[in-house]
This record gives sequence, structure tokens and C-alpha cells, in this order.
Amino acid sequence: MENRNLRKERIGVVTSNKMEKSIVVSEVKRVKHPMYGKFVLKTKKYHAHDDLNDCNVGDTVKIMETRPLSKSKCWRLVEIIERAK
Repeated sequence: MENRNLRKERIGVVTSNKMEKSIVVSEVKRVKHPMYGKFVLKTKKYHAHDDLNDCNVGDTVKIMETRPLSKSKCWRLVEIIERAK
């Protein structure tokens, strides 16, 4: 049995699903400013592959790193954690 490398996983909120079989997931982090000590929100966007076109805007999802699927997509949808209300 082959050993697969560890894949990075991220949890974020779907901000766009207007593409075919693709979603944009935003991950928000709270990081402490190195000099002033205030917590600042940092947002990172990921383009992910959604094979079934199942996600909607506002869903909380888990994505996993994968091989490059297109110019900007190197993540894929693992599961939908929570649906948007």
C-alpha cells in the first residue's frame, strides 16, 4: 500500500459559486500585530474544485490541497460542514 503525503486542509466560508464546478473559499485568521499587539483579521481566498456544484454562498466547508486542476485551482472540496441559513 502506498503512503500519501500529508495534505493541507483548510476550513472556510464559500464566497462565490458562480463558476462551473468551482467555488471560492475565504479563510479568516486572527493574527496579532507584531508591534502593536492588536489582533487583526487576515483573509485568504482559495479556488476549490466542487465536482457536484453542491455548495452555496455562505456554506462552511472543508477543503484539501490537491494537484493543480487549472491555473488557479489546487484545492478540492472535502465536505460541507454547515449549510448557510
